[in-house]
Amino acid sequence: MRIVLGLLIAAGPVAAQDSRATFGLPAGCTAYLTVQAESCQVDHHFTCEGDVPGHQRRVSLDEQGMTYAGEIDAETQWIASFHALTGHSEQLMPNPAEPASLSDLIANGVDDYDFSTMSDQFGATHFVGQDTLTGREITIDGVTLLETAYDITATADDGTVIWSGKGNEFISPDWRIFLSGTGVTTTPEGQFEHDDRPVEFIFPGEPGFLSTRPKHGCGVAISSAPLSEENTYDHL
Repeated sequence: MRIVLGLLIAAGPVAAQDSRATFGLPAGCTAYLTVQAESCQVDHHFTCEGDVPGHQRRVSLDEQGMTYAGEIDAETQWIASFHALTGHSEQLMPNPAEPASLSDLIANGVDDYDFSTMSDQFGATHFVGQDTLTGREITIDGVTLLETAYDITATADDGTVIWSGKGNEFISPDWRIFLSGTGVTTTPEGQFEHDDRPVEFIFPGEPGFLSTRPKHGCGVAISSAPLSEENTYDHL
């Protein structure tokens, strides 16, 4: 929680209002990538001293400030997440039935997963799904990515479906991360389309690196899931 609290302080609404402001990383953390997305969101990817080797973190910001902070391992398992819009956090429960594996996806073209997370606010959530490589290589802003298709369902302890999602994302084998794409999320309230594709990749020393201001798609009405589901499905 130390780093999550540091992120909350560093990425408050005041900082986000200044177009020249940069995101302040906690001590001991080093960023390697900023991504400006289609959906009025900017993401910062970084690593921190003291984390388990292979783990990395991401924060996401919209026009008001930070919306998400999360940690993944080298196989892109969701280790911990904090959802600022709802104020809830969740952690990966031990001994998943089928751990998510980026290595399996790259080697075999498909990865099935079956795991659960625990939230003090909402209890356990069970996730079952599949990622598949489509065979397409997509180049965005000079970066070549592999396209994936995903199909995921989240259920409560009693088996009630909380939400499900289908769509396409991207992976970078070099960075060992997923990058958001397009899809449809289905909840009891209806279906919600989203387009979170990356538009720009910005590296250390380049203008806009660690910017707190999203650049693309802002001011446009975007259909999104209710806040209770906001950012629940996000590979990092």
